[in-house]
Amino acid sequence: MSPHAHPPDPGGPAADPTTESAPDPELAREQEHLRSARAEMARMRAHTLGLQAQAGDKIAGEQLAYTLWQRAQSLRDDPSTTLFFGRIDTQAGPDHPSERHYIGRRHISDSDGEPVVVDWRAGVSTPFYRASPREPMGVTLRRRFGVDRGQLTAYEDEHLTAPQGDLAGAGHRSSRILAHEIERPRSGPMRDIVATIQPEQDEIVRADVTTTICVQGAPGTGKTAVGLHRAAWLLYSFRDRLSRSGVLVIGPNQAFLEHVGAVLPTLGEIEVGHTTVEELTGASRGADTAEVATLKGDARLARVLHRAVWSRVGRAGEALVVPRGARRWRVPEYDVQEIVDELASRGVPYQSARAMLPQRLAHAVLVRMERSGDNPDDRVQDAVARSKPVKDYAAGLWPALDPAAVLYGLFSDPGALATAADGILSPDEQRMLVWDKPPRSKGAARWSPADTVLLDEIADLLERTPSLGHIILDEAQDLSPMQLRAVGRRASTGSLTVLGDLAQGTTPWATRSWDESLEHLGKRGAHLEELTRGFRVPAAVLEYAARLLPRIAPELALPESVRSNPGRLDVVAAGGRLLPAVVSAVGSALEGAPGTVGVIVADDRARATARALDDAGLEHVRLRGASSGPAEPDRPGPRVELVPATLAKGLEFDQVVVVEPAAIAAAEPDERTGLRRLYVVLTRAVSGLTVVHDRPLPPELVTVPA
Repeated sequence: MSPHAHPPDPGGPAADPTTESAPDPELAREQEHLRSARAEMARMRAHTLGLQAQAGDKIAGEQLAYTLWQRAQSLRDDPSTTLFFGRIDTQAGPDHPSERHYIGRRHISDSDGEPVVVDWRAGVSTPFYRASPREPMGVTLRRRFGVDRGQLTAYEDEHLTAPQGDLAGAGHRSSRILAHEIERPRSGPMRDIVATIQPEQDEIVRADVTTTICVQGAPGTGKTAVGLHRAAWLLYSFRDRLSRSGVLVIGPNQAFLEHVGAVLPTLGEIEVGHTTVEELTGASRGADTAEVATLKGDARLARVLHRAVWSRVGRAGEALVVPRGARRWRVPEYDVQEIVDELASRGVPYQSARAMLPQRLAHAVLVRMERSGDNPDDRVQDAVARSKPVKDYAAGLWPALDPAAVLYGLFSDPGALATAADGILSPDEQRMLVWDKPPRSKGAARWSPADTVLLDEIADLLERTPSLGHIILDEAQDLSPMQLRAVGRRASTGSLTVLGDLAQGTTPWATRSWDESLEHLGKRGAHLEELTRGFRVPAAVLEYAARLLPRIAPELALPESVRSNPGRLDVVAAGGRLLPAVVSAVGSALEGAPGTVGVIVADDRARATARALDDAGLEHVRLRGASSGPAEPDRPGPRVELVPATLAKGLEFDQVVVVEPAAIAAAEPDERTGLRRLYVVLTRAVSGLTVVHDRPLPPELVTVPA
């Protein structure tokens, strides 16, 4: 691998891709190609803006105009980013001409339709990510570009078809440009990783649309980014299919969604929805204890609710009598009951079966008319089905329901719950669910987040929940079985990308295995992939945090950092002066390197820590469950962010200061969950970690490696 920021020295040391040096003719040619690509993209955008939305009717015209606007938006040039980050030269064989492809975030062509830049999602781009000296995939040369503020500053070549004796030099030297891109300072929301996708990540990204994949990923393995890039690849490869059925990203909280929300737009995809499970199932106003919330999230509640809904279907106690003209037509109760039993066994939603009942009863009447010699047609059946006797009889037998009324009836009536939960929940568990003082009505009920999931389950029993084409579910290890069911039914005819880390499960109901989660999602037998190579967290930090794994997730493989920079780790004993030590650590982090600084504290210590930072004149923002929005372009926001520990999951910062680990762990309901929370906060650092403590550390973290 040969790095260049000046005339190449193949045997010399790797060059810093941001180093200014003497002009290199090859680099100048590549810079000219970049200028040409920018000009062609500007031409494509101008052409799109000049198109008229002509259609057969107003609605079609508006849709076409919106499509053209979307395309024009995707062709906007951001001068702070480059249009391509790599190049591959390929040759299928000695008798075939060589081809050259520049790999970038979107496709750009010239006025003749010839590609100037190839979209990273196109099939021709796959070898850029997967080719190796052992399996070159037709690639003779792979080139990576160093980039600074949208300009090419260096390039680095890898000759994949070098003679066998040169393979050590051609294929096994690490890429300085790749390492620089992975390790450069963070600021603002998550970036895309199209320039740094690794082979094992690329295989997940490009899995077929019909495939549900579960990714167990250690901290820093890029599982979230992989999921987002998979969404972009699926939309590119199966746009017609997914533009109709939809793609949705589900994250743990709004702060996380805002952190990752910029990734897909940078890849040209602005149609993907983002939500949390709480938003998916509806707004809540109440709260449960951890014990009650865990019970409400238990998969057994699905059986209780199913029984509660379908037990509302009555039994025929009398015959159906329908007057028509001078005659009265009678359907015996045993025939009616046979119709009801057949509808209930069809497996269709409650309301769908209820809507069928009048027609089925009317058909039974028509059969009797035909037996008597009449010759009724379909119009007669429709008239009978709409008649008051049939409608009233059907409504009495199969009443209309709504989710709130069903759940209100269970939680306010111990007898009703006992009937529905008999043999499923114990008497003690039933008492946990029944309200001590029921609200006046279903409308006055203050439903908790766990209740809204139950309401969603009931709604699906009544009327089938529409299914999406694909769902990206992140931090899935923290979802209860009932929450997983709520997500799964929205992908009943589609597929899922399930992302998470069992070691980072911090809810009382966190999943014990991915097989269990996939079963609740309705995707039993889905493909499971484990990512253990960490690209974000440096070795010193990852190895320190991984000391907790034998206690919190002994079944998982230890993660391995592949960063060239081992990072920095400091453990500071505050000696009774915790907040001054925190202020000092934050000041040192600000002075030591560019980028963001995350100060992660136990939730109940956030206010005191904020005051200490204010008193020291250290400008910061405090995360409160959602980010405060992007900073103004000419007024960058503070580099320091104060983060309550319960909101740290999924976030990343260049430097992290973890304050009083014992307090963070003790805030959780049990020791194992507390250590898992601590594992999460210790793995948020991209470059350096400082642990400041007054209280004793967990035994695994006491000694610091040299």
